[in-house]
Amino acid sequence: MSSDDLAKVEDSTPILIGSGQITDTTSKPTSARSPSAFMAEAARLALDDARAAKGAAALAATLDALVILPLFTDYSPRFSSPFGRSDNPPKSVANRIGATNVRDLYYAHVGGNMPQYMVNKFAEQITRGEIRAALVAGAELMRTNAIGRREKMTLDWNESPGGEPLRIGDDRLGYSPEEERHGLNAAIYFYPLIENAIRGAAGRSLPDHMMSMGRLFAGFAKVAKANPLATRREGYSAEQIATVDAENRYIAFPYPRLMNSNALVDQAAAVVMTSVGQAKALGIPRDRWVFLHGCADGTDTWVTSERTALYRSAAIRGCATRSLAMAGKTVAQMDLFDLYSCFPSAVEIGCREIGLAEDDPRGLTVTGGLPFFGGPGNNYVTHSIAEMTSRLRAKPGAFGMVTANGNYVTKHSAGIYSTTSTQGTWTREDPKKFQAELDALPTVHVESAPRGAAKIETYTVTFNGTTPQFAVVFGRLENGSRFVANTPNDPSTLQDMISRDQLGRSGTLSSDGKRNIFTPS
Repeated sequence: MSSDDLAKVEDSTPILIGSGQITDTTSKPTSARSPSAFMAEAARLALDDARAAKGAAALAATLDALVILPLFTDYSPRFSSPFGRSDNPPKSVANRIGATNVRDLYYAHVGGNMPQYMVNKFAEQITRGEIRAALVAGAELMRTNAIGRREKMTLDWNESPGGEPLRIGDDRLGYSPEEERHGLNAAIYFYPLIENAIRGAAGRSLPDHMMSMGRLFAGFAKVAKANPLATRREGYSAEQIATVDAENRYIAFPYPRLMNSNALVDQAAAVVMTSVGQAKALGIPRDRWVFLHGCADGTDTWVTSERTALYRSAAIRGCATRSLAMAGKTVAQMDLFDLYSCFPSAVEIGCREIGLAEDDPRGLTVTGGLPFFGGPGNNYVTHSIAEMTSRLRAKPGAFGMVTANGNYVTKHSAGIYSTTSTQGTWTREDPKKFQAELDALPTVHVESAPRGAAKIETYTVTFNGTTPQFAVVFGRLENGSRFVANTPNDPSTLQDMISRDQLGRSGTLSSDGKRNIFTPS
């Protein structure tokens, strides 16, 4: 970058200056490495990565804001930990890294979109002069937690650093009471429902669609094989990913294990942001600077069963369009991508809405994705931003897009990054404008007490180990209303739901007193 170009960059311009990642697949559980301690390790790596001439301690002292992404063990009963927790995770991390001047200590609400959302928010605050520098960090110790529980270890992760963290993000439950009463309360159930809707829209048979998903995720597995930070580096083939067997059993139809995010990992990541002026004052080398050229946030129709098309996302499309427009770039000008990849459906919808072929030669991930790199809960996108930062530094002038997804293709954020500088004053469109457009889109009425003839629109079958547990159906009544229902739970019905295509199948609706029951014809 020439001095003339640098002179055109305003000191208020927000930049990423440091990133740190840790993947641990071998260490034994200890009380010393609590989730807060693990996050602090990644934060220190990010502070060191900035290579500030005045040192990491001086950089830490300029942090005015710090956000921690929520831990599975703090909000999910399924993954609860018996080893305790910090009462104020961001303060626990701030204390460990010497961030003594932090004013805004955030503990985010749940959402895989939140790392990119917070980068976007902090960028605005930095350019307005409200904060000097900010840190985004998170971790999961799910592998450690599982080992500790299994071996009945005595670990103490309790901390009371004082104070209450600020909460940020959307704290609404991701599912409606109608969905919950039919067993829909987790991503491993919603995304398979969405997947079968995608298959129906594509007009594919079950075998053809399984191989299509296998080919899609084989590309992710190939990237993970070459990434030393990935947790699954076997480089699975399309056939291995798509074949259901003892090692790759169904979690919820049509997804076997290798099409699900890998949550049982020990991974931590952090990124540090500041302004160009602050970077100059701290002596942070120009080759550490990565600019946020474009960004956007948006939320689709909140209740999945109320969406007009289960295989589309207006919010992803709009986030991509707006972030690219802000950057003054097109999809064709992107060199790198990291599309949120918790399940194949998230990637398939992302490709469709962004305008990418699923076999785009540029690739769809820089990490290997959540099933193969690792799916550290709400913090995965901190890893993708950190990895994108490293990749762009190694390829000056290239541009990369990161997408983030929360809940069930519900909450979305996007960022366009490059070492190439932005010019003029950094500004973004008020996210409320886009959200108002999304909120004005039509929705589908969901009938809570449907009766009579109906047809299946999409479906899934959940599993307990290798045994089918229950089926969930989204369908349409003759008047066009949608319904949510279960099927009879007898083994023959559940096996039939798995063995042959159910899309468009007719049946009748009744009630067992607690749930709607769809009985196939």
